[in-house]
Amino acid sequence: MFPLTTGQHFGGLPLMPVQAMTQQATRHARRVYVGGLSPTANEQSVATFFSQVMAAICGNTAGPGDAVVNVYINHEKKFAFVEMRSVEEASNAMALDGIIFEGAPVKVRRPSDYNPSLAATLGPSQPSPNLNLAAVGLSPGSAGGLEGPDRIFVGGLPYYFTEVQIRELLESFGPLRGFDLVKDRETGNSKGYAFCIYQDLSVTDIACAALNGIKMGDKTLTVRRANQGATQPKPEQESILQHVQQQIALQRLILQPQGLPTKVVCLTQALSEDDLRDDDEYDDIVEDMRQEGGKHGALVNVVIPRPNPNGEPLPGVGKVFLEYSDVEGSQKAQAAMNGRRFGENQVIAVFYPENKFAQGEYDA
Repeated sequence: MFPLTTGQHFGGLPLMPVQAMTQQATRHARRVYVGGLSPTANEQSVATFFSQVMAAICGNTAGPGDAVVNVYINHEKKFAFVEMRSVEEASNAMALDGIIFEGAPVKVRRPSDYNPSLAATLGPSQPSPNLNLAAVGLSPGSAGGLEGPDRIFVGGLPYYFTEVQIRELLESFGPLRGFDLVKDRETGNSKGYAFCIYQDLSVTDIACAALNGIKMGDKTLTVRRANQGATQPKPEQESILQHVQQQIALQRLILQPQGLPTKVVCLTQALSEDDLRDDDEYDDIVEDMRQEGGKHGALVNVVIPRPNPNGEPLPGVGKVFLEYSDVEGSQKAQAAMNGRRFGENQVIAVFYPENKFAQGEYDA
């Protein structure tokens, strides 16, 4: 027997260096699949991000340097194969499922050629239990605290939104089975994104379509299934979607920073245009609102804009404006009437700018 040196041929086949043979044999166990990438992602940005994140969670076990050695991206299908230096580092990377990359969560999975039985002989097949996942906003064994294909990612939330406000917005579509607002571990402040899942899974796509792209303050919401790209509602869901979008447009009012209370309270969703067309019915509605509003303080004025007889849209139709003599009365009215039901409608009550009301501007 004679030792074979690199580059010699045996049986007509070139021999690979031992290191190259090892790399080839372990590649299936050193690569991870990353799905749900944004259109702007490229090889360099993915490699830099995952190398930095691996260092942040103390997931590097192969010494100093970057954990990522290669990235292949399929831009059309928005996924990548990320090759790590070692089998152990690839297993540690599996704990990053659901991490936020370029504003949205990504899936981290084993590639289709992963061989579990063979990989078990090459190194650890599970992430280390000692990873510092909190450093990147994750928790062990959970992406945002919820699991399943109907888990929804809600990103772009203004930092001043409270959990109660966000839940109210999401529950316009139905009760939630789970909700998790991601917070900074040290300060307890919102990190601007959350995850949720509905009790009725059939409303998942409706909620995503209605909420995605809505502007809240200086932010724009990104709402989608956490493990998928954007989805479209089915045709039979369109009527439900349209109704809910109208509700959301109005609920945005209450989620804006209110600032100081004013003497004017605006009720939205209390009335429809049809309620206001008949003169007698309109007079009854004004009187009802005057009596109801007067329970909370001294009313100065009640204004209920009516639809134009020729069908031309007018600002403020469907709203009720209650002007009080003092802020104390308006505060009591806003607190008491917000969320109440008038007939089949659930009312949203917000403070309205006094200067706009005085000038007859009802479209704010």
